[in-house]
Amino acid sequence: MIVAFYKMYKNRNANKLPVSDDGTPVPVPEESSFDDKRRIELFLKDQIPNTVAVGGYVAIAAITIGCLPLIIPQLKWYYILAAYILAPVLAFCNAYGCGLTDWSLASTYGKLAIFVIGAWAGASHGGVLVGLAACGVMMSIVGTAADLMQDFKTGYLTLASPRSMFISQVAGTAMGCVIAPCVFWLFYKSFDIGASDGDYPAPYAIMYRNMAILGVDGLSLLPKNCLTLRYIAFAVSCAINLIKDRVPKNVAKFIPVPMAVAIPFYLGPYFAIDMFLGSVMLFFWEWTNKAEATSFAPAVDSGLMCGDGIWALPQAVLSLANVKPPICMKFLSRAVNAKVDTFLW
Repeated sequence: MIVAFYKMYKNRNANKLPVSDDGTPVPVPEESSFDDKRRIELFLKDQIPNTVAVGGYVAIAAITIGCLPLIIPQLKWYYILAAYILAPVLAFCNAYGCGLTDWSLASTYGKLAIFVIGAWAGASHGGVLVGLAACGVMMSIVGTAADLMQDFKTGYLTLASPRSMFISQVAGTAMGCVIAPCVFWLFYKSFDIGASDGDYPAPYAIMYRNMAILGVDGLSLLPKNCLTLRYIAFAVSCAINLIKDRVPKNVAKFIPVPMAVAIPFYLGPYFAIDMFLGSVMLFFWEWTNKAEATSFAPAVDSGLMCGDGIWALPQAVLSLANVKPPICMKFLSRAVNAKVDTFLW
């Protein structure tokens, strides 16, 4: 991001975004098409004043700081204030990355809040509960920023007013503040939420709680050599990125992007299979008809990705045939792993 901002600042006079501060018409580059001129005109006509944005954020922060400690006494006001001070930077990063990749990392930034604020509170002051609550606050801010930016992008493409879209977002959020707790309370009273053998085991709740415990109690709970492997993976990914940026383009296209390699580990193998098959299809499509592929590939890609249509049918066939994966991998604590090894040997 620092390198990208430096390049943008260095070339700031080469390609300026036509934004007006006083509401007067702005010149549009001559090379822009009629559709682009129309979109820019409508998108910039109903801008949301900065005072409204900053004032609304401050008001929401004040309400949160005043109300959340009443619900969760361990969550002190300064923890929430720290989260709201840090959140705009992370929200910008998430919105920027989501606009480029359509992949929101709100949960990752929430985990950062778990570790930082949970460790800050400490075990003696309810650090686990404080970390989980701070995670919820951070994910709400960062996730909403990415969703809103995606909606603005859709509004720009469809000639919708940004102000009307923002008002709709506010109305929908206000409805969610009432509807979501009611739905949760209905499930909570009707089912045994969190039971491993129930209809709603809530596996993410266990995962996030364990992460909060890890953030409070430290790295001693990690399996042996886990941290060493993370150091190695981090160093290798940085080295691969550096090499990819430095070698010629005809060589760099054969070097994998570490983030793209990490996505299947995060989301599951179905994503990797979908992307692999889609890349092969796109390669042959560009080989046979490059103009048609350039025009229609985004629409076809969107349909296949949204419908998860490539791997869904083979996965269903394998499930009906009761085919099991050839390898079973488990992650156990050091003590349980020692017991398993003793039992096996």
